[in-house]
Amino acid sequence: MASLMVGMPLLRMRAGPEIATPMFFRLYTVDRFCFKVNNGNNNRCSFIRRRIIGRSSSTSVVATSLETPEVRVRFAPSPTGNLHVGGARTALFNYLFARSKGGKFVLRIEDTDLERSTKESEEAVLRDLSWLGLSWDEGPDVGGDYGPYRQSERNALYKQFAEKLLQSGHVYRCFCSSQELENMKEIAKLKQLPPVYTGKWATANEEEVQKELSKGNPYTYRFRVPKDGSMKINDLIRGEVTWNLDTLGDFVIMRSNGQPVYNFCVTVDDATMAISHVIRAEEHLPNTLRQALIYKALGFTMPYFAHVSLILAPDRSKLSKRHGATSVGQFREMGYLPQAMVNYLSLLGWGDGTENEFFTLQQLVETFTIERVNKSGAIFDSTKLRWMNGQHLRSLPQEELNKLLGGCWQNAGLLKESDGLFVEEAVEVLKDGIDLTTDPDNALSNLLSYPLNVTLASDEGKSILEDLSEVAAPLLSAYNNGELLVALGEGLSGWKKWVKSFGKSLNRKGKSLFMPLRVLLTGKFHGPDMAASMLIIYKASMSDVVMPQSGFVSLDQRFEMLRGVDWNSISNDQPILDSAVSASH
Repeated sequence: MASLMVGMPLLRMRAGPEIATPMFFRLYTVDRFCFKVNNGNNNRCSFIRRRIIGRSSSTSVVATSLETPEVRVRFAPSPTGNLHVGGARTALFNYLFARSKGGKFVLRIEDTDLERSTKESEEAVLRDLSWLGLSWDEGPDVGGDYGPYRQSERNALYKQFAEKLLQSGHVYRCFCSSQELENMKEIAKLKQLPPVYTGKWATANEEEVQKELSKGNPYTYRFRVPKDGSMKINDLIRGEVTWNLDTLGDFVIMRSNGQPVYNFCVTVDDATMAISHVIRAEEHLPNTLRQALIYKALGFTMPYFAHVSLILAPDRSKLSKRHGATSVGQFREMGYLPQAMVNYLSLLGWGDGTENEFFTLQQLVETFTIERVNKSGAIFDSTKLRWMNGQHLRSLPQEELNKLLGGCWQNAGLLKESDGLFVEEAVEVLKDGIDLTTDPDNALSNLLSYPLNVTLASDEGKSILEDLSEVAAPLLSAYNNGELLVALGEGLSGWKKWVKSFGKSLNRKGKSLFMPLRVLLTGKFHGPDMAASMLIIYKASMSDVVMPQSGFVSLDQRFEMLRGVDWNSISNDQPILDSAVSASH
């Protein structure tokens, strides 16, 4: 049985003397290349004409490289929707591989699905890739030596190579109707055989073909697959992969409407664009057999293949919309940073062999190797992504973080200005609780609010009513006589000194002091550091930096609420006084 090993690039070869090379692409050309021919016990290396590629019937043919080609990789999305995180991860691995090898990263748009492809989707994909920082060297918007970079603009090229295959006998015209093809599938299913083509057109003579052509009957171009033997590739991630050719059957490369089929387009595009490495998702692995046969039939150089594992949901099914956000655009709108997305996506199936999980894009370029890409499926953990985004957010330079959060607060109508001392101090207080760029608004609104009535009515609030009532009266006194305001005006040291004195006067310390104080002063059981929070609230009360519609409750309003609370009524499960409720709103 014949076995043909592919997957190792050869020198670039002419596609054939029959076809003039179009002006919009170019091929490196040589007349010969080296094959290692294993025939029985004989091992020898000799120069063999390129027409022998793929036609061995009794030997094992292994292509060997004569020189290392320039690294050229491509990301080829279909503009039929948003950029999925799986596609973004594939683009990232291609980008990192190209940059780490000093090669080229090519962007090609596979828009042959005319019904579903849209200009809007193409623009969205390009926008998402740019947002991630994955710049490309060649593409539809930047041009290059191997364009056009949209498949819809390359139809003449596909037809040209289809005709070449027809002339060489590697493809034939098939006039089978849809019903005939369906009948073949049903028969194969009944016989429990692979659904391979068994029609007569593989062996039809010229007279029969011309008869159908004269009638104007539609036809497809079918690729003639060898009936026995196997095909092997050396996948850079998965190792050796083998297919038996008798399970494939002759397949269509050109539809009856003249449109090329995906596998044919991809092969011609990758070859004529001099792509050296095809790094793509493992769902494309079955396509490799068809593409390898086309490569060989056309005498094209075979690229290296590397099939990356799928990204899986926590239940280990394929990640899809039912699991939540799946597109890069969605994560951007949800408040994720591009550097965090890049960092997290890089770890889905790859690691540098250390415990380190945090990388900048440049650090990834310096450490990435295809050999460390795992062939097992990677679980997409949205909780870890959010945590990682928070780490990246807080690692931003302080000035950049202040500008980012201050801008969020001004745009949300919370603050009158986006910079200044108040913003800087608020950022310092709140940043540890902010993971996404959509979090700052809620964080600041929560700090400025005073939901005392809700807290007192809760089960947790009722459990410490005695402590609250005991602390409330002396706290009101400290505010009324100006003691608390003076302490807050002195900053952190003044606050600490006052709290110590206040606690001593009540014979309270630790939780018995700080829990009642937090509830009475902030209206909440939990929150950022209380001292820092009170200083922010004090400064907001003494200035006009906060917008009226922010929901801010000033110190005067808070203590007005406290004065209206009837602690005895609350203890007896009676409603909180209306004055307290209204002040909280």
